[in-house]
Amino acid sequence: MKTSSENAVSNVLSRRGRLVASAAAVLLIGGFALHFTPSMAGEAREIPAPAADEAPGAGNETIVLAGGCFWGVQGVFQHVNGVVSATSGYAGGAKNAAQYETVSTGTTGHAESVKVVFDPKKVSLGHLLQIYFSVAHDPTELNYQGPDSGTQYRSAIFPTSAEQAKVAKAYIDQLNQAHAFGAAIVTKIEPDKTFYPAEDYHQDFLTTHPTYPYIVINDLPKIDDLKRIFPKEYRADPVLVEAAN
Repeated sequence: MKTSSENAVSNVLSRRGRLVASAAAVLLIGGFALHFTPSMAGEAREIPAPAADEAPGAGNETIVLAGGCFWGVQGVFQHVNGVVSATSGYAGGAKNAAQYETVSTGTTGHAESVKVVFDPKKVSLGHLLQIYFSVAHDPTELNYQGPDSGTQYRSAIFPTSAEQAKVAKAYIDQLNQAHAFGAAIVTKIEPDKTFYPAEDYHQDFLTTHPTYPYIVINDLPKIDDLKRIFPKEYRADPVLVEAAN
């Protein structure tokens, strides 16, 4: 008999599987199959580093980042040197609505998010934001990423200090002025929001389900892009939530 956690994973995999199948179906036009590209999500691109960064403090810092399904965003930051932990969860809504099935309705105000704890002496806030905009997601997609749509998949930064918000806003302005992307960045800065960890079965999902089609198509290419574009920041062994518990 399956446990409640196993049933939850099965339900999530079934839902994501339907998304992958739907995305693949649109590639069939006029009876001819188009080439299926490695990733259905936005392609990574090299972008300039932020002109203004945060001065490193004495201890670790925390920032919460949202950019589509948290599996891939978490996986990216788990492979970044200087990141102490990356935890999938929800931000932007109320505590009593912070469950996957409820958030998936798109009516809670929550976004699937990742709480990134980092050592600013090893990786700066600016570098994390550069990776976030370049590799982790496409910041020009409004309320969707790849095959996922809804406000729960929005691009958003939840700063934990006024300085973080200032650096993030300045960087967005810089990238927009430089036309770093083919369209304007739609990322919202949402301060003073509480982060709620997601269910255990969502943690470390990219690492524990590397052959699942959604991960193969949408998320593993992000890890390859991280290694290619940011070789100095890339770490081969991810820092996992499970290992920290």
